[in-house]
Amino acid sequence: MNISLSLPLEANSLESISTHIDSIRVRANSLLDESKRGQMGQFMTPSAAARLLASMFKDLSGDIKVLDAGAGVGSLTGALVERALESFSPNTIEANAWELESILVESLRETLEVCEERCQNSNVSFGSKVNFRDFIEHAVALLKLKESGEETPVFNKAILNPPYLKISAKSKERELLRSVGVEAGNLYSCFVALAIMLLEKGGELVAITPRSFCNGPYFNDFRRILLSNNNLTKLHVFESRTKAFKEDKVLQENVVFHIVKGEEQGAVDIVSSACADDPTPSIRRAEFNEVVNPNNPNRFIHIVTSDEEAFIARRIGGMPCSLEDLGIEASTGKVVDFRTRENLRYDMNDCSVPLIYPMHFKDGAIEFPIPNSKKPNAILLNESTKKLMVPNGTYVVTKRLTSKEEKRRIVASLYSPDVAPVDYVGFENKTNYFHSHGEPLEEDIAKGLWVYLNSTAVDKYFRQFNGHTQVNSTDLRVLRYPTKAQLRFIAQQVKLFDQVLFDQLIDSL
Repeated sequence: MNISLSLPLEANSLESISTHIDSIRVRANSLLDESKRGQMGQFMTPSAAARLLASMFKDLSGDIKVLDAGAGVGSLTGALVERALESFSPNTIEANAWELESILVESLRETLEVCEERCQNSNVSFGSKVNFRDFIEHAVALLKLKESGEETPVFNKAILNPPYLKISAKSKERELLRSVGVEAGNLYSCFVALAIMLLEKGGELVAITPRSFCNGPYFNDFRRILLSNNNLTKLHVFESRTKAFKEDKVLQENVVFHIVKGEEQGAVDIVSSACADDPTPSIRRAEFNEVVNPNNPNRFIHIVTSDEEAFIARRIGGMPCSLEDLGIEASTGKVVDFRTRENLRYDMNDCSVPLIYPMHFKDGAIEFPIPNSKKPNAILLNESTKKLMVPNGTYVVTKRLTSKEEKRRIVASLYSPDVAPVDYVGFENKTNYFHSHGEPLEEDIAKGLWVYLNSTAVDKYFRQFNGHTQVNSTDLRVLRYPTKAQLRFIAQQVKLFDQVLFDQLIDSL
């Protein structure tokens, strides 16, 4: 289905490329099935975001060979062509685009015609190829041909807004990736990893993706590919969760990044803006070891946008102890409620024990029970459930998921043994809990830990490498902590939840 808009292209107007293509994008958006777009995880790039990505390239002179995977209507390629013609001296531009949606493919071809016309007017040779096929499958095939010595296409620029969608461990995509030595659990990390592998040495890649790859074990291999033997030169974050793709109501925290393949790592420009076309973005130059701590084997990426955040990163990141040093562990609650429905109870009885959900968190404490709640308050204690319990005592419990409206990412409550006169307690799977090798914590240590986790400094530090609303036990394990003596001292200064006092105590460490 061809959806040509028949819009006039003014030969002498560089702006007309983006304007024309954005009209194509808006029209194509209206023709797509909304549920199918969600299933594919594809959100097309508005013109302001496309121009932002194109602005990150260092050099668009000479012979430009572009890789644009998940190209949509070609907004990114169009923005790259526009900038090359406006700010550099290209001899040739060869655009290679991949797209599977038939409606978008027709629009993509129209976009490439716009680019070709503008290049002809500027005496620049332009060629293009639309690959109406699966990018992962094609990229893996190209990499294997390249490894066997076969001649394959050459790419020196990659510009990507890849699809955002999780893929299962047994999927065809995961099998293909493993065949070229890559482990990735989301389509966006697959696309970017393969694009990097296809780039020639010295090639540049710019991508806009969710920020979730910056931390967590699921992206360890992706960070290895991204950061090994490449120069991560720029990171651009948006202050609003909704502005990058506001027309599509995308609530991901997005980041735009630029790397040069095979180049020695240098300092990193970190940019923060309200939206893609913010005229006054904040720019900060950071040493690489501030962005990726050399002592962190997981190579988490900290996006520190101000000197204040850098100070917090040094202070919290420089705390003396790991959880292991303290003899403390962080675990995810063992009770998965839907797997043991027959044992759940809305009210406590003599045969049950408390089952703590995030709903029980209130002002840093545990409110239990919750009358007339939608979730159970208790779980039966029997042979099948006892293995899911821990001995009643003092624990620090955190939410695993926070809503986008919540001001804090880390929300910690103190569970005390007087919540209920029982021998055991259950923590539901949407919580994490701190314990001492399966046993309760020493009261003062727990209280000090509770204060520390609820401090503003720790929350701000956590946000530097965690770009989503999920707080996993792994994230809590890689945090640094005060010493036991410091935790005990903190505990002795506190009676009730007091945010101002908590912050003062942590700031004084």
